[in-house]
Amino acid sequence: MADINRIKKEFRDCCKEQEKSGLEVRMPDEANMMAWEGQIKGPVGTPYEGGKFTVSIELPADYPFVPPKMKFTTKIWHPNISSETGTICLDILKNEWSPALTIRTALISLQALLSAPEPDDPQDAVVAKQYKEDRKAWETQAAFWKDTYAKGFSTNESKLENLMNMGFPKEQAEAALTAAGGDENLAVEKLLTGV
Repeated sequence: MADINRIKKEFRDCCKEQEKSGLEVRMPDEANMMAWEGQIKGPVGTPYEGGKFTVSIELPADYPFVPPKMKFTTKIWHPNISSETGTICLDILKNEWSPALTIRTALISLQALLSAPEPDDPQDAVVAKQYKEDRKAWETQAAFWKDTYAKGFSTNESKLENLMNMGFPKEQAEAALTAAGGDENLAVEKLLTGV
């Protein structure tokens, strides 16, 4: 059984010094303390600089004895993160996890991974190959994906604003977002196809 007091403490600790650390967390559903979202600022001096990358965090029932399940929900071009699914290849999220580690430690490790990719232990072979063979092309692609996708936590208000900026009337955009369960991409699809 998960240690709820530890989870609450970890959440509070993550919320401290968010500006300084470049890490943020939130619980999308306050009734479910086992599902978090994290946000990582792209490290300075990398193609990710200026981006805000969102990570889903699922705490298993036997946390902290088992690592949290983390994956990027923001699309990212990185050798150790699947460009398709957001799955992360990082040892502390697998066999190197210890109950002494925390969610904050894991998020800091992800931030470090953005600064120092490990192309010889890839999650995405295509990205790793490009990283090793054409670093400039990799940097360009990573920066393009950052500019396109890494906007940080999105709220229904920001999604609605995005749809309205695309030229959709407010009422149609609201209806499409509701029908799509808050999924902005699905809402765009519904608006364009009329389904």
